[in-house]
Amino acid sequence: MSKYFVLVALFLVGTSCGAPDTISAPPSTTAAAVSTTVAPTTTVPPTTTAAPTTTVPPTTTAAPTTTTTTTLPPQAPTIAELLALDRPLNIAHAGGDQDYPHSTMYAFSQAVAAGADMLEMDVRITADGVLVVHHDNTAEGTTGMSGSITQTTLASGSVKTVADLSLEELQVLDNAYWWSPTCWPCRELNDDQYPFRGVRTGEVAPPEGFTADDFRIETFRSIAEAFPGLPLDIEIKDEGALASQAIDALIAILDDLDRRDSVVVVSFSSDIVAEFKAAAPDVATSPGTDELVAWVLGGEPLVGHLVVQVPPFYGDIEVLTESFFDAANLAAVEVWVWTSETTQEAADFYAEMLTIGVDGIITGRPEVTAKAIADAQ
Repeated sequence: MSKYFVLVALFLVGTSCGAPDTISAPPSTTAAAVSTTVAPTTTVPPTTTAAPTTTVPPTTTAAPTTTTTTTLPPQAPTIAELLALDRPLNIAHAGGDQDYPHSTMYAFSQAVAAGADMLEMDVRITADGVLVVHHDNTAEGTTGMSGSITQTTLASGSVKTVADLSLEELQVLDNAYWWSPTCWPCRELNDDQYPFRGVRTGEVAPPEGFTADDFRIETFRSIAEAFPGLPLDIEIKDEGALASQAIDALIAILDDLDRRDSVVVVSFSSDIVAEFKAAAPDVATSPGTDELVAWVLGGEPLVGHLVVQVPPFYGDIEVLTESFFDAANLAAVEVWVWTSETTQEAADFYAEMLTIGVDGIITGRPEVTAKAIADAQ
């Protein structure tokens, strides 16, 4: 979820061929004449007439049957099927941003290889109306605006946002510029601590099996097409009119790819979630902040959702209390937890979350989480 910062007061309590055969006649038999004085007449037996030749028609060999097999792409389980697995889910946050560069095709590929059950991602709309997978309002946080764009600020001096830039402008940027395995998202490390910096721009060779394009800001469609067998957890990050554009773009892509039943859509804004549900009521959602607060604090029913997604703590206040799980059980919703601090991205913490009964971990370390889930079974 918004996993760089916690925006919401809600979280005080919870947010697949024989040749023809011929029969030959025997030879004719002729009697020999024996001379005597008076030779009695010897009757010669009649000539044996050959039986007629019988010709067997050639055997017709059937032409071999040709079978054409069409291999269909894998199909993601529906969200209902996913939840019916009745085990904790390994949900790769931004592709597993603690182990791989945030929101890159490389990261999502590695997360799948590591055993992720589901891919979590944030989406925003570009200046030319393309839905991209990106967390922040600007591109600075992951790219350092280090591509070939010459003007990265507006006339006012403020940094251009994703909505100010075209897809072409965004995709020349190095989306692994600031990622480091030792400290993400630290900015003060030595250059050699950022191992994928320069791959996108051609200064550094990509890992075997990958290309420079795997380290750019990617479109949502490309990610969804690349992983047809994985369900997706999608957070709409835009607000206002931009959010409406993002909703329209998202629904169009889900329809094109027949993915309405294999995604969960969420936003911190309950208004945006409501707008999305009005446009696509058959798509699974998680509630926004206001709706969660009304449910947990106000006792209002939580209707129309299958999952709630919350952090374990809000400041020093524990969210995942026994009463919260009781409320979730009554509302028949799954509880997915996202970490609110980097220090929580560890095996011990994942194990603790599994022990208290969370149904899914939105994790920055999908490989570690896969092991924790296996150990807990």
